[in-house]
Amino acid sequence: MWPVNRLTGGGAAASVTAMEPLTEAQIRASLINCSKGEASRIKMPPAFAWEDLDFLGWSDPGAPLRAVIVVPGPVGIVLRKPERKRTSVVRSSMCRVCLTQHTSDGVTLFVAPLAGPAGRNGNSVGEYLCTDLACSLYLRGKKQPRGRLVRQEESLTLSERVDRAMTTLNGLVKRVAA
Repeated sequence: MWPVNRLTGGGAAASVTAMEPLTEAQIRASLINCSKGEASRIKMPPAFAWEDLDFLGWSDPGAPLRAVIVVPGPVGIVLRKPERKRTSVVRSSMCRVCLTQHTSDGVTLFVAPLAGPAGRNGNSVGEYLCTDLACSLYLRGKKQPRGRLVRQEESLTLSERVDRAMTTLNGLVKRVAA
């Protein structure tokens, strides 16, 4: 149902394909764990750099504790994040999708209500993700985590890192849909 391998071709020499641009209507229709009314109230950001995105993710400017992720398919989920609190800059955390290390406020536990009756009964799943949901940019080196002086280098190619990230993210979406 959801594409896990985002490689064109196969193996390490494959190139990374960008997410296909979506219309606002497609994005809203893709959301599986909210009502149509809630989907209609989500504010869209002004623009996306589609060529650098493996998935679409943003925090709702109209409701800062709400975020949205849309994976190719398209299948989207609405997430909640906790209210910001002061944290130690000394501690670090790692995003489970892109494996980028951040200062402690750079990673947030996002929680998504399950789709259907289970979600309406309050059941949810969570995942530690980059607070700004810019995993695609971190994977490509187009954005650097704030406060990190040393970045760990990986031996994986960009295609392999993107495939790993999308496997993790698609797993989250499948858990929400289950």
